[in-house]
Amino acid sequence: MTEVTDAPNPRADFGRRLRQLRRDRGWTLSEVAERSGLAISTISKAERGVISLTYDRLSQLARGLEVDLAAFFNAEGQSFEPGSFAVARKGEFKRQETVNYVYEMLFPDMWNKAMTPMMGSLKARELVDFEDFVRHPGQEFLVVMEGVVTVFVEGRAPVRLEAGDSIYFDSAVGHLYASDGERDARILVVCAPGPGA
Repeated sequence: MTEVTDAPNPRADFGRRLRQLRRDRGWTLSEVAERSGLAISTISKAERGVISLTYDRLSQLARGLEVDLAAFFNAEGQSFEPGSFAVARKGEFKRQETVNYVYEMLFPDMWNKAMTPMMGSLKARELVDFEDFVRHPGQEFLVVMEGVVTVFVEGRAPVRLEAGDSIYFDSAVGHLYASDGERDARILVVCAPGPGA
């Protein structure tokens, strides 16, 4: 008889890690909600593996819990120090999948990075696929690796980017990315927190 094992579930793993971080601090869901600015229901659903959080919400939660964003993906990590050097081989990432994006968090075991590099796929096709614009403190860089991407920036005309094109902007301004084609576009995104973030 063959033993059936559960397939890895990134949402459930993330939820367990989030719950542990909260409990390590002795905080209630309400306290984390107050500290992060996220709704109690959002944090609860994330802890139970019901939903995945977008980068902006991950950032809010990390600030509220006073942890490095990478702590959501690894219980232990090494801090980036002057002279540090790390290589991420193809397939070495932690996956975070939302309705519209698939995030591949690079270097999840390296904490206190000055920036957060991510690769991913864009499942969304139109602005109407989103509830609201994404906003977070800092600066953001995106390069299209495959496909075509439309970048929606609040208060500006949409920008269409093809493979090899890139964009750099203030990520506190509302923004969204969507694939502009039949296939999911592949992107590389690097986020850097703003001062004091």
